[in-house]
Amino acid sequence: MRIKLNPQELLDFRPSHLKATRDYHQKFQAVDRILAETPQVLTLFHRDVSRVLSKAGRNRRAHFTSDHLLRAILVMELEGLPYRETVVRIDDSQFLRRFVRVYDGEMMDHSLLCKAYKAVAPETWQEMNRVLGRYAIDRELITGTRLRVDTTACETNIHYPTASSLLWDGYRVLARLIARVRKYDAEAVGAGRLQDRRVKRLMLRITRRAANKEDDRSKLERPYRALLAHVARVLDWSQQVRIRVRQRLATESYDLQVSAILTGLLSALEGHDHLIEKVVDQASRRVLAGEKVPNAEKLFSLFEPHTELLIRGKVAKPIEFGHMILLQQVEEKFITGYQVFERRPNDASLVDSILKRHQRTFGQLPESFTADKGFYQSMDKLRVLERTIPNVSIAKKGPRTEAETAREHHPLFRALQRFRAGIEGTISALKRVFKMYRCLYRSFRTFCSRVGAHVFAHILIVLARN
Repeated sequence: MRIKLNPQELLDFRPSHLKATRDYHQKFQAVDRILAETPQVLTLFHRDVSRVLSKAGRNRRAHFTSDHLLRAILVMELEGLPYRETVVRIDDSQFLRRFVRVYDGEMMDHSLLCKAYKAVAPETWQEMNRVLGRYAIDRELITGTRLRVDTTACETNIHYPTASSLLWDGYRVLARLIARVRKYDAEAVGAGRLQDRRVKRLMLRITRRAANKEDDRSKLERPYRALLAHVARVLDWSQQVRIRVRQRLATESYDLQVSAILTGLLSALEGHDHLIEKVVDQASRRVLAGEKVPNAEKLFSLFEPHTELLIRGKVAKPIEFGHMILLQQVEEKFITGYQVFERRPNDASLVDSILKRHQRTFGQLPESFTADKGFYQSMDKLRVLERTIPNVSIAKKGPRTEAETAREHHPLFRALQRFRAGIEGTISALKRVFKMYRCLYRSFRTFCSRVGAHVFAHILIVLARN
């Protein structure tokens, strides 16, 4: 059983005399007050953590409460630390021990913190952020009169995908799994050899030749055919291994422990097989057939198959691999809504849903709405918006008439565009301070949870400063 909260606190008789330290303490003390005034946040967190990390079947109580775990996660988010460094920082700081409320007792292990972090569903983070939004509205900390929106990209944790590197990934993964099956049933696997080193050399040869722009591209075809043949051979081998081991599992040829291990290995083989078949297909079409494969049909990672290619047009990084995130923010720097897209939509198609979400939160539309020209759809659409929102500042794409140029040169339009630029600072803070530039977790669901946690921490800091 996991306890939700232990309200007992210790007295603090050692205030700091250094201003920087006092400011640091005041930040966490303000967060502590906000958490105390929004008990629904802990209730939502406790619901998910207690379900996943329950101690059912054990006749003892969990040592750390959900409150301990939530506060430790907040320290990790606010300090931008990995799990190990977070628990070391808390264990070594009397002040952070007081904030987390572990005081002089035993400190939690980093593995427990990791499990608790991953236990919280993305829908729960959304609800927790809405709780903070209602808290800010009730105390008149935010008004919602001016709204700015923008999109940004958060990368998945993958290497740059090329056809040869993806084929090598597929071969080495299947080879590793087949070698593990061989430890438990060599007869089912057979006497074939796994040629990891040869396949890796083929991949490196292709990579070096492809890097030489002056080299004849036709020289890539022969090593690609050899690489594809190796991957096709190991795919066929994997399927045969699965058939043989399943037959032996059905006849109960293994003991209970080996059966459980082999069942897991078969599941892993089956999960990778269809992804590797897709990689083989796209490599064959692109390299051998000379076909231009659409990005929507491509697989960019065997380990993060949900990854999308994002062409952002940025000078420093024109192409990114990850997911698009929409942020909407009011003038008090409070993020009132966010959304993570598995497939990138057209920015202009999001305007109606953004305004509906804002109206649902504040009970009315904003007086001013601003976004970059990516959200521009047509002048007719802008005129429809201006009938319900007094001030709309979205620049037009393409050539402009004299009246449209005069509209964009109006002092109010320019002032709102300067206000819009403020959300770029928020995006920068989320990526620099809260590490939202890349998600190190696997699966799209955990990706969304990670973004929700970053936004939650940012909102807490904004409220703490106010």
